[in-house]
Amino acid sequence: MTGDVSSLTNCFSLNVLNISYNNLAGVVPTDNNFSRFSPDSFLGNPGLCGSWRGSSCPSSSHAKRFSVSRAVILGIAIGGFAILLLILAAACWPHSPAVSTDFSVSKQEIHAVLSSNVPPKLVILHMNMALHVYDDIMRMTENLSEKYIIGYGASSTVYKCVLKNCKPVAIKKLYAHYPQSVKEFETELETIGSIKHRNLVSLQAYSLSPAGNLLFYEYMESGSLWDVLHAPSSKKTKLDWEARLQIALGTAQGLAYLHHDCSPRIIHRDVKSKNILLDKDYVAHLADFGIAKSVCISKTHTSTYVMGTIGYIDPEYARTSRLNEKSDVYSYGIVLLELLTGKKPVDNECNLHHLVTNFH
Repeated sequence: MTGDVSSLTNCFSLNVLNISYNNLAGVVPTDNNFSRFSPDSFLGNPGLCGSWRGSSCPSSSHAKRFSVSRAVILGIAIGGFAILLLILAAACWPHSPAVSTDFSVSKQEIHAVLSSNVPPKLVILHMNMALHVYDDIMRMTENLSEKYIIGYGASSTVYKCVLKNCKPVAIKKLYAHYPQSVKEFETELETIGSIKHRNLVSLQAYSLSPAGNLLFYEYMESGSLWDVLHAPSSKKTKLDWEARLQIALGTAQGLAYLHHDCSPRIIHRDVKSKNILLDKDYVAHLADFGIAKSVCISKTHTSTYVMGTIGYIDPEYARTSRLNEKSDVYSYGIVLLELLTGKKPVDNECNLHHLVTNFH
């Protein structure tokens, strides 16, 4: 039997009552006939309370406070659980990184940028290279394959590339690392590219990147004066005196243009027969002017470092480290001796400088 025992209070005719071991609830009445009933009549009903148990029932206000307390506790527990879920969701939910106001770039970030798939930029300085891009050059030379190599220098390897218009260019790949001052080097190259003279090799384009610093020059069919003068006998080209004179005159005119007609003036720093290139008609063209300082391989070189090639270096420049146009003129004088004698500036048998100074 279930229900509230208070519903029995209106049964005035009850003389005997035994509601033990049921599921009744409520406060056992003490008025009417209930005061005569034995406590055993109410045993086994956990929901009943009254004086017969030896304790009083909780008041309604206390019960209300108890039920309210349980609701508050339950609400706090549910709220805390919800907050915990929100925290976990925020931690696990994918989100965009915060925008940093620190614009410094780490070496790893530079490497990531440089390792991207974006091809290096090819800067065009001459119409002969118009409408070409870096990928065109790499495709035409099979990524600068060894079979396209036409020469080596102290600071570079030189490749031959035939352009879309069927005109060849010489590609000089510098050994030097990525320049520390890229903007300054680019400014120098732009200046060099603007110089035009019949006896100077024209810089037609350039590309600077960690993939390789490339300089593109007009191609000289007959190679260098060094090759013509000092090639093995089986490959040597015979130069008559008229041709030698024209080569000497053309070289002098190119050098004079650099010293007197360029603003600012340009000191070559490395005049030698390997830097005098000959076209198909054996007209002399002075090469590698204006970049000797920039392509210096060692980062420890300073402004007092003596640049040039053994056998051609001006002794006064080597002694004092003071460079001027006269140093180029001295080197040019050694080239004239090469043209006259057909001998190398320095070898096991002679030294052209000593040969002249010891001549009586």
